[in-house]
Amino acid sequence: MARTLTTRFSTFALAAALGTASFAASAQESLTVVSWGGAYGAAQQKHVIDPFMKETGVKVLFEDYTGGVAEIKAQVESGNIQWDVVDFEVIDLERACSEGLLESIPRDILPAGIDGVPAEKDFIPEALASECAVGNIVWSVVFAYNEKTIGDTKAATIGDFFDTSKVPGKRALRKRPQVNMEWALLADGVAPDEVYDVLSTPEGQARAFAKLDTIKKDIVWFDSWSQAPQLLNDGGAVLVQSANGRFYDAIRQENKPFVIVWDGHVYDLDAWAIVKGSPKKDLALNFIAFATGSTPLAGMPDVAYGPTRKSSMPLADQSAAPHLPTAHLSKGIQAGSDFWADYGESLGEKFNEWLLK
Repeated sequence: MARTLTTRFSTFALAAALGTASFAASAQESLTVVSWGGAYGAAQQKHVIDPFMKETGVKVLFEDYTGGVAEIKAQVESGNIQWDVVDFEVIDLERACSEGLLESIPRDILPAGIDGVPAEKDFIPEALASECAVGNIVWSVVFAYNEKTIGDTKAATIGDFFDTSKVPGKRALRKRPQVNMEWALLADGVAPDEVYDVLSTPEGQARAFAKLDTIKKDIVWFDSWSQAPQLLNDGGAVLVQSANGRFYDAIRQENKPFVIVWDGHVYDLDAWAIVKGSPKKDLALNFIAFATGSTPLAGMPDVAYGPTRKSSMPLADQSAAPHLPTAHLSKGIQAGSDFWADYGESLGEKFNEWLLK
């Protein structure tokens, strides 16, 4: 996957038509779509789910999950498919695709941009990098602090996250190796462009776990991004990891005194994919074509996630632009989807063993 995201967006005139795919469907049809809930899910409900139901008459059962591939794998292996379309973090997508858990998605289902630019030129390259999915947002894992609970010394770097003498208090992290391992190496002095090379070695993995050991007793673990803003608000932890949009929404909508720290952020894409064996594959393809159109994606900056189509940005709320991950790429690294496809299972086992020590 390419390592450079497109950050410059051209301004296009607003056209009236949305795509070329046909979305006609019977009102009796239904589709189960799974995503992440919280502010992101609310934005998808408003800009994607509700418009799709209105346009097609299809009933969408919109459910939440906590990520990973385990639930999808269990459904595919048992032949008991409960979900049709899933919003994947690309950091997990390549593993799911390589293990045959997802359908392939032909590119000719994707409509042109609202300005008439063909889909393959309108999407940023990373959005179409996997045969199993179509990228819909650029987002990032960051950490934040609460102005009211941080104390006199403010955190400014990923090193500060691991320095409990400089910034005392609990740290909250999602309970999985992804991102946490990268952060540990960054905080231990590994250069950003060498993180995955180091992490691919037994010595590098041991180094990451050793760095995590330095704050292990101060970590509050959580399972879902939706829990993160509450932990920060309630004082459950002084520094909290989450998707950037969760914090942005709390700042913008609820006036929370949160400060996002972009140093060491790990940026990634989310992408729509279809569970292998879904009996509603054709309807799922129609949904993905609709959901990744210019207008639905233009709503994603509402929660500070960058749309993957260039034609969407001129339609979006421009006040969000400085808060998008694409405005801070120099301070972060792109999530290594290929790395996690190769090492996700083994490092997951090592991480769980480390948790029990």
